[in-house]
Amino acid sequence: MRREPDPEIPSAFSSDVVGPQVVEAVENLVTLWFTAVDEARPRLPPRQLRALRAVSRRPALNLTALAEQLHIGLPTASRLCDRLEAAGLLRRRVRSGNRREVHLEVTAEGRRCLADVAERLSVQLAVALADLPPEQRARLAQLLRAFHEDGPAGDP
Repeated sequence: MRREPDPEIPSAFSSDVVGPQVVEAVENLVTLWFTAVDEARPRLPPRQLRALRAVSRRPALNLTALAEQLHIGLPTASRLCDRLEAAGLLRRRVRSGNRREVHLEVTAEGRRCLADVAERLSVQLAVALADLPPEQRARLAQLLRAFHEDGPAGDP
């Protein structure tokens, strides 16, 4: 089903013009991300890695907030944290003053894992973008920063 054009979006940014190019670029980026994830050690499923990243970005995140951020159910989030904790990548801490609230934190090993994935992805992106002229790389960096700052909210 085709959506009606939004009158607020200039025609130069319609899905007919930009959509296929953006989709292709995102698919290429996702491929690079999955390759970086597959090569990192320990090897984690993407959902576990996303959970680990979410916790690393918001120290003392609790299980409910993690489930909401990842758009998953609370039992699924709990099992996800069980696996990350068993792997030594995540720790659950009871909040002082409120023993019912459990905060999540990334362990040193978890931070090493995230750094490994980020480094591998950085190398792959550098190789993929090496042939672009410097001014195009600078423009791409500028656009990505703007997208990150003003783009859709949600999972990191």
